[in-house]
Amino acid sequence: MDTIFQIFLILHIVGGAVGLLTGLVNVIRKKGDKNHVRIGKLFFFSMLTAGLSSLVLSVLNPNYFLFMVGVFTLYMVGTGNRYIQIKMRHQNNQPKRLDWAISITMLTAGVVFICLGTYSLINANSFGLVFVTFGLVGLLFVRQDFKNYTGRAEAKNFWLIAHLQRMMGGFIAALTAFLVVNAGHLPSQIPGFLYWLLPTIIFTPLIVSWSRKYEVKKD
Repeated sequence: MDTIFQIFLILHIVGGAVGLLTGLVNVIRKKGDKNHVRIGKLFFFSMLTAGLSSLVLSVLNPNYFLFMVGVFTLYMVGTGNRYIQIKMRHQNNQPKRLDWAISITMLTAGVVFICLGTYSLINANSFGLVFVTFGLVGLLFVRQDFKNYTGRAEAKNFWLIAHLQRMMGGFIAALTAFLVVNAGHLPSQIPGFLYWLLPTIIFTPLIVSWSRKYEVKKD
């Protein structure tokens, strides 16, 4: 069992590290060219590896926090990849069963995260705020999925906006994991739960700015 755990731990570390680096490169550099696509593919598969391995690790060594990050990561990069692949109705493509399954899974997980977080807060555990935050963010994206899948998207290029937002969400998950793992080497004056929320707080305004920049409103 220890050997299996070590194998998946290595996969998780390597996948997360590569995902963090490639994600940072694509955040900084020009969007939409061939190199962006190549780096984006490497980011996707790296984060897929990190997400799947985290779920295995959370089962082998029960860890609710690791499970939450794994679910959130897989949802973000999974839907981000699906949106850019099929471009939904813009190419007369309907959402597939896989798309609905991913969103419904996140819907269920989001509700569970909020319940766990609320229970923790009631019991004076401030870390419950992390669960509530991740749960609420996940549900907001699921709401967006349902609107997009049923033809009620507010933008013509909703698939591009969704892709941008989800991949940034995956990057935030990678950065969050990095900060949490290395919290012992960071300023002790900062409460531990803040390391879980700082990437979201810092990069959310950037996501909003880019979404407004690239969005094409319907006539």
